[in-house]
Amino acid sequence: MGREVGRVIAVAMMLTGGISGAQIAPSPAPSNAPGTGAPGTAAPSPGSLSPGTVPTPAPAPGPTGTGSSAADPTPGTRAPLPSPSAVNPGPAAEPGNAAQGATTGTPKPPAATPGAKELGTSPVAPGSGDGARGDLTPGAPRGAPEEARAPGGTEATQAPRGPITLAQLVARARTQDARVAEATAELRKFQALYDQARWAWFPKFEITLGGGGPVPEARNNGLGGPPTTEASLEGDWNFGKVGVTVFSTGNAVLPLYTFGKLSALKKAGEQGPKVGAALRERARAEAGFQAAQAYYGYQLARAGLKQLEDVSKRLKDAGDKIDALLKQDSDQVTKLDTFKLGYFRQLVESQRAAALQGEQFALTAIRILAGVEPDEQVEVVEEDLPLQEEVKVPDLETALREANERRPELKAIAAGIIAREQEVLIRERSYYPDLGLAGYYDIRWTSSATRQRSPFAYDPYNDRTAGLGLVLRGTFDIPIKDAQLEQARAELDKMHAQELTLKAGIRLEVTQAQGQLEAAYARARSFTEAEKNAKRWATAAYAAFDLGTGDTRELVDAFTALAQASAERGKSWHDVRVGLASLARVTGAVPGADE
Repeated sequence: MGREVGRVIAVAMMLTGGISGAQIAPSPAPSNAPGTGAPGTAAPSPGSLSPGTVPTPAPAPGPTGTGSSAADPTPGTRAPLPSPSAVNPGPAAEPGNAAQGATTGTPKPPAATPGAKELGTSPVAPGSGDGARGDLTPGAPRGAPEEARAPGGTEATQAPRGPITLAQLVARARTQDARVAEATAELRKFQALYDQARWAWFPKFEITLGGGGPVPEARNNGLGGPPTTEASLEGDWNFGKVGVTVFSTGNAVLPLYTFGKLSALKKAGEQGPKVGAALRERARAEAGFQAAQAYYGYQLARAGLKQLEDVSKRLKDAGDKIDALLKQDSDQVTKLDTFKLGYFRQLVESQRAAALQGEQFALTAIRILAGVEPDEQVEVVEEDLPLQEEVKVPDLETALREANERRPELKAIAAGIIAREQEVLIRERSYYPDLGLAGYYDIRWTSSATRQRSPFAYDPYNDRTAGLGLVLRGTFDIPIKDAQLEQARAELDKMHAQELTLKAGIRLEVTQAQGQLEAAYARARSFTEAEKNAKRWATAAYAAFDLGTGDTRELVDAFTALAQASAERGKSWHDVRVGLASLARVTGAVPGADE
């Protein structure tokens, strides 16, 4: 969903002097949702899940062509990929803003990936916008998010040998993309903040070591009596035999009972790594889906170039035939037919230039997403876009159920709500004092002073004291605590509202992707049949023209229809492939991977 889905609370207990009331000290993190907080207390930011932060669907890369490229990737182009012109531009099936997913019909060469698993089709009850938190259907359990692992493991980080397949490209994008590295670093930060909250009970030992001088002479009988040397008297310039002093002091407080504040703090901190793992999985999903877009964009360009080559060859043959008939002064053709045919041949050449540009763009995108070196060659497996088997489009309820189970954003918002609930609990318990075990020591030694042996004598020069006892500490800033509690409750209510927005947005994404896939598949089947008929028409027209029974108008019309039908067929099957990846993305799967 949002580009910044919930930077949820990671808190630390502050214990100073004695044991103070445990207070939330949220770690500031970048967020689109500005937090509010009482003076002296940073407000935890849940992130932004408002509708305004839902990204628009990233357009699929346009047609591309050749199979290898050593060009340097353009710096800073890891953002969603723009789309160059298609061979025959038409209304593409927008993939929708979805969660990455498995596709069908993967390439069949030796290095190709196995066929991806089909999406489930078991019926479920319709999803609801106000179901159980973290889900789209009522009563669905809110599972604890687990850290997702990128497909391919260590192999995903190694340069592929031979032509790169869809699965290899997706695996490399999910591990090499800079957005994934950023999310991984963010996960490490959340883990460190959780460790900080988990060790909040650990005493804070404050130890001071020091020494200095000169110290004037201070001698007596050691029992607190009067000075025994002239230099020990004060009020004159006789310092006697001066010396030096050294000292060490220390204190610590171990919390014993905090009315549940420490336990709530630990539980809130546990949610941080869950949020971090979900954010990283979302970054992997974005990188994997864009890799699938680039891959299918390349396949579309490759198919388009082949179709253009075939049409260009037929037009050239027809042109040669017209020239031969003109030399024979045949009544079948005129000079006008030459101009007409030349016009269409130039149109084909212009489309070829667009396809070559799209091919270069797709290969550049593949290089960036795969994280290859500037001097490394990239070759892509050639795969036909049309699927031989029937495409099984899952029904809407099945897609919603899978999104409920696998979308990382839902796991992140569920963890964020738990953390906010614990913050409210801590604020509520901040009215109660905390019980702790406090200890201290004070050791001093001075070379020019007599150590006092009487327990009633004050001795600032040679002191040896230590103590241990129970302390009860709290504060009575009730108005401030009231304001902080109200703020925490408001943040919790805001996150509940964001949860509803998130679930509604995911439901909209799934509905959009599922509907677009069905429409793209219907177009693909129609244009497949249209291309078959156009081929028959073009073959018949060319044969008639070759026999002298047909005219150039019929020939050009047939070739034009064939070129358009072929281009639309390729584009529609490209939309089906991207639509499958888009639908699977909104349900939390991985393009080109068995699950």
